[in-house]
Amino acid sequence: MIRVGVVGGSGYTGGELIRLILQHPFLELDFVYSRSKEGEKISTCHADLLGQTEVKFTKKINKNIDVVYLCLGHGNSLEFLKNNNLSKKTLIVDLGNDFRLKSGSSFNGRNFVYGLPELQKEKIKSSDSIANPGCFATAIQLSILPLAQNQNLKSTLHVNATTGSTGAGISLNPTSHFSWRNNNFSWYKPFKHQHIKEIYQSVNQLGSNPKINFLPNRGNFTRGIFSTCYTEYNGSLNDVKKIYKSFYKEHPFTLISENEISLKSVINSNYCFLHLYKHENILLITSILDNLIKGAAGQAIQNTNIIMGWEEDAGLQLKASTF
Repeated sequence: MIRVGVVGGSGYTGGELIRLILQHPFLELDFVYSRSKEGEKISTCHADLLGQTEVKFTKKINKNIDVVYLCLGHGNSLEFLKNNNLSKKTLIVDLGNDFRLKSGSSFNGRNFVYGLPELQKEKIKSSDSIANPGCFATAIQLSILPLAQNQNLKSTLHVNATTGSTGAGISLNPTSHFSWRNNNFSWYKPFKHQHIKEIYQSVNQLGSNPKINFLPNRGNFTRGIFSTCYTEYNGSLNDVKKIYKSFYKEHPFTLISENEISLKSVINSNYCFLHLYKHENILLITSILDNLIKGAAGQAIQNTNIIMGWEEDAGLQLKASTF
C-alpha cells in the first residue's frame, strides 16, 4: 500500500479527497493535517465519513510520506513547502494555484507538471510534483483542447460557466450564505478570473492563441460546473465530432455525448461530459463536471494513478448522483 497524507483536510476538497483515498484499492491514509481541527475525529468535520476511519486531524507531518496532497487554498502551498522539508521521494500533488503557471512551477529542485491528463499524460507519468488544474480551467480546457490542437480556434472564444457554492470554499463570505445563494444567480470576476491564465497557457502550448472572453457565474446549487463555449467554426458538425472523439479516445473520463447534457449526470463522479452543437457557422461546446471531483480531488487521484502505473480509473469508479 502507498501511504498518503492530506494537508488542509477540513475543507470541501479535502473531505472529498479523504473519501476517495479511503476507498482506493492501493492507497492508505497516514495523516490529515489541519491547524484548526487538531485531535478531532475526521467525521466531526466530514459527517459522511463517520465509521470510515479512526485517523484524527493532526498538526504533525510525516515528512517521509509516499504521497502528499496539498489542499491549503490558493497561495498557501509554497509557504507550507518552505516550512516543511518533505523527502525528495515524496510525490506532491498541489490542489492550489501556486505552481500551475510555468513561470512559477519550480521550487527547491522540483518542477511541477500541470496535471491535466487529457493534455499531457506522458509528462505526468514521469513527474514527482503535480500542479492540479483549477475546476473552471478543467471544464473549459476540455471543451476546447481538440479545437486548439487542430488550429480551429481562429476567432474569439466566448465562455459562460456557472459553478455551485462549494466552488467558493468552506469559509463563509457574503455570497456563500444560504440566504444569499438560494434562488439567486450572479456573475463575478468577469473576464479576469484567475483560471483564464491556465487556459491560455494550455491552448498556447498547442499552438493556438485565440481571444477568450470568460464570464464566470455563481449558481444556486451546491456542486458542479456547467460551461458553454462558442466560437466560429466552418466545418461540419460530423467533422468536429470526429476531431473530439479522436482526441479523447485514450482518455476514459472525458466523453462525448450525442444527446444534450445536464449537470446531474456527472455529480459525484470523475467524468466530464461534452456536447457539440452547430448553428450556422457557430459551434457550441457544452461541458459538465463535478468541481470537487474531476475539478479537484478526483483529478488528483487520477494523476496519482497515472504516476504509479495503475489503471487510470482505480478508486474512481463512481456513479453520478442523478436523482
